[in-house]
Amino acid sequence: MSNRRLFITLSLVPALLLVLVFTCYPFLKGIVMAFQDYRLFDLTNVRFVGLDNFETAFQDPKFKGALKNSAYWVFFSLVFQFLIGFTLAMTLRKPFRGRGVYQGFVFYSWALSGFLIGMIWKWLFNSQLGPINDLLLRTGLIDQRIGFLSDPDWAMVSVVVANIWYGIAFFAIMLLAALQSVPGELYEAADIDGAGGVRKLLNVTLPYIMPTIIATTLLRAIWIFNDPTIIYGLTNGGPAGSTHVLASYMLDKIIYAGEYGAASAVGVMMIVILLLYTLFYLSVTRSSKAEDF
Repeated sequence: MSNRRLFITLSLVPALLLVLVFTCYPFLKGIVMAFQDYRLFDLTNVRFVGLDNFETAFQDPKFKGALKNSAYWVFFSLVFQFLIGFTLAMTLRKPFRGRGVYQGFVFYSWALSGFLIGMIWKWLFNSQLGPINDLLLRTGLIDQRIGFLSDPDWAMVSVVVANIWYGIAFFAIMLLAALQSVPGELYEAADIDGAGGVRKLLNVTLPYIMPTIIATTLLRAIWIFNDPTIIYGLTNGGPAGSTHVLASYMLDKIIYAGEYGAASAVGVMMIVILLLYTLFYLSVTRSSKAEDF
């Protein structure tokens, strides 16, 4: 081996060790723990239990509720984050006075942590002191205060609203970059053909930025599915577990029950769900792109 190759190999060793220690090993260990009765407060009695952890999860009403909430959480968050983010990106595409300042306000939320976003919206939704209730009362839209975070009928809607606000900036940033890369010649050709604004959007803009849309929606769906920080900041999964998603349900098993085996089983199921979703999503988008040709 030449000195150059030896140097490159030695330079890669620290990075490879970090990946093995902090990514590969925990991943494999978590899969093994999913088939064990592994409890934090009884580490002397760790044993393999087969599929018991998975069976217990499916029999738990809270798991079923978290699974349903996860679908609701991802779908509505993703749809509205994309639509509003795309609208903002289209608005910011052309220069106007104060665009830089407006961009700063739009992108600011993405610089904050999800837990902090949850705390901010917890204050906004507060039934006694929150400004949202106050504004609704003053405008006459409601005649009594709403317990946005204490009422099970409102709690899940409230955390989704907070998550939508948080994720808009991601789509605005990514789609704005994609929109600015669309060649002006394509719009000039569309003008010559007499295309209006809607036809330009459907026949020029969307097809050109479709790879970005596919990548961003896929990544954001995975992030939303895996991220419980806003829920923890807002409701901590309450009231009565009505806002638990799979990620927060799994963390509850770890933090409050110390049931690492049961939590790992939920984590493995989340991996399987995301894998199936990714394969399905990519196959559908690949097929639709192929049909365009």
